Amino acid sequence: MLTSSLKPTAACQAYRFVAHTARPSGSNLFSGCLQPHLQGSLKPRPKEHAMSHPTDFHALIEAAVRAPSGHNSQPWQFALGDDRITIAPDFSRRLSAVDPDNRELFISLGCATENLSLAAAHFGYATQTTLADDGTVHIALHQQPEPTKQPENEALYAQIPRRQTNRATYNGSPIPQAQLDPILAAQQSDTVSLHAFAPSAPEFATLTQAVIAGNSAQMNDPAFKAELLSWIRFNQNHSNATRDGLSYAVMGAPNLPAWISRPIIRAMLNAKRQNRSDRAKIASSSHLLLIASTEDNPATWLATGRTLQRTLLALTQHGIAHAYLNQPCEVPAQRTQLAQLPALGGKQPQILLRLGYAAAMPYSQRRAVDSVIQTTQAA
Repeated sequence: MLTSSLKPTAACQAYRFVAHTARPSGSNLFSGCLQPHLQGSLKPRPKEHAMSHPTDFHALIEAAVRAPSGHNSQPWQFALGDDRITIAPDFSRRLSAVDPDNRELFISLGCATENLSLAAAHFGYATQTTLADDGTVHIALHQQPEPTKQPENEALYAQIPRRQTNRATYNGSPIPQAQLDPILAAQQSDTVSLHAFAPSAPEFATLTQAVIAGNSAQMNDPAFKAELLSWIRFNQNHSNATRDGLSYAVMGAPNLPAWISRPIIRAMLNAKRQNRSDRAKIASSSHLLLIASTEDNPATWLATGRTLQRTLLALTQHGIAHAYLNQPCEVPAQRTQLAQLPALGGKQPQILLRLGYAAAMPYSQRRAVDSVIQTTQAA
């Protein structure tokens, strides 16, 4: 989920194989990569425009769509009202093989909701969020005459264009526990809890083995592999055409014709390669972070996504990289075993990440804001 559970690793290895055998002269490993629009990309609209005009909501949606999602599928549609924005699940982009219950889809909607709420607060709006029975998130916006900006929220808002899923091998440096503990404690709630494990903790080995078992299950599932391949963008033209999915650039791969890379990647997606890569990447990480919740329903998944996004932004603020290892949360048998971990206290495992330090990678593309806004107004 949320950018692929690191399954592109095997694809990246395939690209590296191609790079040594058929790499075009003068090609660039990161040619055509979309860098984030850092400063100035989330500026408010001019004051002379009323907030009730739909175009004035673009800045908020620009922040929302920077949220992570499974395979970078971006499964959302926005609708605008005079005093609200709604985020509806786009089930045409659901991942039926890896996420048959739409659990991770709703976590992604929670991430988008949190980004939008942080942006609204930055622009002087209070928000009230409700989840309808059909899965649509309704965000009411109330303009504050004299808004008081919260420093913590402002700090998180500033990280929205900087946050990224970093699939690289990390440098092995440990995150000081005195730094990590307050970051995570600030995001804990009665509903959603965060559990960090250093390599010395027995849970670290347990989670590593769960990732390995999850890989073995998924890489032997033809439906999973077909779905993953359908979301891989094999070169610059492919990535620019869709502005979604798992691009060659974020995987650190060369820009090659699809007819070269596609069959090699398909052949190299297997459990042995994926497990070898994931073992090395876990070994390079400082901590594994397991996020769990008290319930297992759309409202709780939405809350999990909001907590996840605030956590990722706070980690980014402190220069800490993150990447997903969600295989154990996606394979039912593995998820059942994770739920029995004493550290969870009976809660449901939702998201597994690895944390550490690494140089920034290229950024995933996002679809244009106008393309994710419905023409009908939000009620």
